[in-house]
Amino acid sequence: MSITNTTAAAGPSSALLNTVNPKETSKSGQISAEQDKFMTLLITQLKNQDPLNPLDNAQVTSQLAQLNTVTGINKLNDTLESLKSDYAATTSGQAVNLINHGVLAAGKSMQVADGKGIFGVELGSYADKVDVDIKNASGKVVQTISMSAVEAGVQPLVWDGKMADGNTAPNGNYTLSVTATTGGQPVTDAKTLSFGSVASVSTGPTGAKINVPGMGQLTMDDIKQVM
Repeated sequence: MSITNTTAAAGPSSALLNTVNPKETSKSGQISAEQDKFMTLLITQLKNQDPLNPLDNAQVTSQLAQLNTVTGINKLNDTLESLKSDYAATTSGQAVNLINHGVLAAGKSMQVADGKGIFGVELGSYADKVDVDIKNASGKVVQTISMSAVEAGVQPLVWDGKMADGNTAPNGNYTLSVTATTGGQPVTDAKTLSFGSVASVSTGPTGAKINVPGMGQLTMDDIKQVM
């Protein structure tokens, strides 16, 4: 009886091991071919193994598990890519519905027209007292809007245009700043929100870009509230 000895008698050959290397199976189109190649090499080695020094079952099992892991990761990546595409399509559809609607997004400016200005405040936590300073183009505070017992979340607000001196604010751009406190301690997660009307929406593979004059391009995540 003749016995055929191989260099892989103590374990799978380097060619066999390379078939389950993630670097070699990174593309989904290669997975099936790599699986076939792996099984062919494994069967060949099993047929030609030295009966006195057989392949290590634990090592073969480990390589099979690694191959399955690589295949599973590849399928998971395909699923995630599909979900990303579906999400982008969904958000694009939602964004188109915002055209001609007013929105609030993080910002420090407010446009006053026809004697009123729309803006908002967002708090990450409850505040005993909230003060919003409204400044003109020269940086002078022309009015301070004060609120008490403000809950966390978005608070849409409308300024009637009345300045501290009793006069009506002229049309134009104003700057906002907010100070919030609880128990005399500052609330650091308070921010002002600017208001604008959605003029158009640009769609693409990465999602929708919402064009708001005076505020630039926004994403759906940027919008805090639709008015």
